[in-house]
Amino acid sequence: MFTSTTRGVIALGAVLGLATLTGCADDQPAASADDGTGPVSVKATDSACDLSRRDVKSGTSTFSVSNGGSKVTEFYVYAEGDRVMGEVENIGPGLKRDLIVELPTGKYQAVCKPGMVGDGIRGDLTVAGDAAAQVDEDTLLKQATDSYQRYVNSQAVALEQKTTEFVTAVKAGDVAKAKALFPVSRTYWERIEPVAESFGDLDPKIDARVNDVEPGTEWTGYHRIEQALWVSNTTKGMEKYADQLLTDVKTVVAKAKVVKLNPLQLANGAKELLDEVATGKITGEEDRYSHTDLYDFQANVEGSQAAVQALRPALQARDAALVASLDTNFKAVFAAVDKYREGDGFKPYQVSEAEKKELSRVVDGLAELVSKVAGVIAKK
Repeated sequence: MFTSTTRGVIALGAVLGLATLTGCADDQPAASADDGTGPVSVKATDSACDLSRRDVKSGTSTFSVSNGGSKVTEFYVYAEGDRVMGEVENIGPGLKRDLIVELPTGKYQAVCKPGMVGDGIRGDLTVAGDAAAQVDEDTLLKQATDSYQRYVNSQAVALEQKTTEFVTAVKAGDVAKAKALFPVSRTYWERIEPVAESFGDLDPKIDARVNDVEPGTEWTGYHRIEQALWVSNTTKGMEKYADQLLTDVKTVVAKAKVVKLNPLQLANGAKELLDEVATGKITGEEDRYSHTDLYDFQANVEGSQAAVQALRPALQARDAALVASLDTNFKAVFAAVDKYREGDGFKPYQVSEAEKKELSRVVDGLAELVSKVAGVIAKK
């Protein structure tokens, strides 16, 4: 969701992206002309974000996004305060992605982000009507959102606890302990990152890499401290960043405990977590100083699986074959990561190109299947 915005390491991100681009659209009817009921066509370029219409009916909408520009782009639907209702990331030049999202009546903004940076190219989007929410019409989907909310709450509690321990070690100058706690505390963040990303600018404050930071903005968060720990082997000067990190994490935790999610947000979030794996973890760009990427890799896949499992009863009723394939492919990804285990954690992520290619292959297979979940859940 939201922007791990600038985390597009394009070359390898495209490897996974190519396999997932078609999955979202498989079950959606094509419309030769916009009659006001079919998918909203979004033509994104480096300087424009043109929608075929800016008034849609409440309920489930599909935005079919094509990138005619030269830069990788993203598409978002924002509610008030830049809360992310839905997003698609890593849309390469000439490629197309579909976003299936449930929107209640209200005012929104449709946003394209060429280059995956900045505030993006924005335009108003109006949703009108009185369509009932999916969870009000389907008991299985209501159970799914309740189940996933419990998961988010448990992870949020652990995130605050472990980040507090990490910050305490940093402020005490205990480099060894801070290094040990860095990947552990991030595990809980990575599992629920799509939820955390929906809260405006908190994600980049907490999780931006140095190249993600816009000019004039101070670099803060986990990776700012990571650099000091592993490059300089010190916590000196990191006290203010540690305090800010904990403040921001507590804000995310408080919001995550009360946010109300809909089933399509679970489905889209499951896919977005696998996009995270492709654009940051497999490449080794995420934890570039500590090389603890495999902790994040595992956590992203666990978070994706948790969202899919919450939806499992509804998916089983709609497409049992997809559920069986998802089970098989999640197992394959976990087995691939297990090869790099060491004690209670993982070896430093310094692998060959052949090993990266193999990891990408199994994630690719899973991502293609997970990209179909939103379309299946959207069916009545």
